[in-house]
Order: sequence, then structure tokens, then C-alpha cells
Amino acid sequence: MTDTPAGRYEIRIKGHLGARWAARFDGMTLTARADGTTLIEGPVVDQAALYGLLRTLRDIGLPLLSVTRVDPRQGEPT
Repeated sequence: MTDTPAGRYEIRIKGHLGARWAARFDGMTLTARADGTTLIEGPVVDQAALYGLLRTLRDIGLPLLSVTRVDPRQGEPT
């Protein structure tokens, strides 16, 4: 298994996370969307860090909708 290179990710979850959760996602931006989801976006240094974020979301108990790696040169999902 190879490590995921550093990059930016967009993680969507069902439900809203309040501002108090921001500390659990250091360096990430949390945005509550009008459609009832939360977008968590920002830099992730490697695959272990990504798994850590996903584990935190699992522990919170909100359903995971998507995980997308974003190409920082184009701002488009890869």
C-alpha cells in the first residue's frame, strides 16, 4: 500500500457541525451548507492523517457522504 501524497481534500458529511468542532479538524475549514450537510476542506499531509480525520468523523456519528481529493492547481476534484 502506498501513501497518499499531501493534498487538499473536501469531505462532505450529513448534518451540521458547529464551530466548536473546528479544533478537532486542525487546519480544515468547516462550512455548514443549506442542504443540511457540512463541507470540511483543507490540507491533508498523508494517508494516515486522512484516516485520522475519517476516524474522528466516525466517532462523531454523522454519516459520511463523500471524500474528494482536490487538485490545488485547478481547484477541481481529482
